[in-house]
Amino acid sequence: QVQLVESGGGFVQAGGSLRLSCAASGRTFSTYVMGWFRQVPGKEREFVAAISNSGATVYADSVKGRFTISRDNAKNTVYLQMNRLKPEDTTVYYCGADGRFYILRISEAYDYWGQGTQVTVSS
Repeated sequence: QVQLVESGGGFVQAGGSLRLSCAASGRTFSTYVMGWFRQVPGKEREFVAAISNSGATVYADSVKGRFTISRDNAKNTVYLQMNRLKPEDTTVYYCGADGRFYILRISEAYDYWGQGTQVTVSS
């Protein structure tokens, strides 16, 4: 069982930056693929970025070059550094954990989820 708690969301002007954190419980954090997704009410959860247990990363085209995912296995934490934020990045961001050894971009692959953190970008 893995419990995930996101933090770091907030309100920022367009062009600004935020860093999201996702703290995980459990001794096997380092073996999980960790992903960030976002979801607008009424729509499906959208893939943002993921990082494998070996440090390989994958990004959605919409955030490539602006967002960076990283992990600190000693702290059981995954981060999402978001730069050059746009109003269309506004929504709730979720962190997920997947027990596979390879990255999938679909939310159904992820076994555990946090409660989400709101990001609001003003124009």
